[in-house]
Amino acid sequence: MTLAPETTDLKVQLSLDGEWFTVCDLSTLLPGRGVAALLPDGRQAAIFRDRTGELFALDNRDPFTGAAVLSRGLTGTHRGRPFVASPLLKQRFDLASGQCLDDETVRVTAYAVRTA
Repeated sequence: MTLAPETTDLKVQLSLDGEWFTVCDLSTLLPGRGVAALLPDGRQAAIFRDRTGELFALDNRDPFTGAAVLSRGLTGTHRGRPFVASPLLKQRFDLASGQCLDDETVRVTAYAVRTA
């Protein structure tokens, strides 16, 4: 049995320099998985939708390797904090703040995100 994909007119937007930038349709985000989006300045953002429907966005670049892979990481929770684990060296990044949970000196950019 195949389920029909969710359809919605809602767009996911990130706050960039005080303006909202549309990155994708909400229906493209599967709970527990990430997608990468190219930003106007050439950087990439990793956008996630957790199993409760909450949205998060981080810089897609893994600061430990320099590779743009965080959107492909595994999501989970640690002490009630949602995180994504880099698929390369497995460091975990708090989805809300961008703080590395395994090295407090490292952080990635976290973006404000909304649907419109």
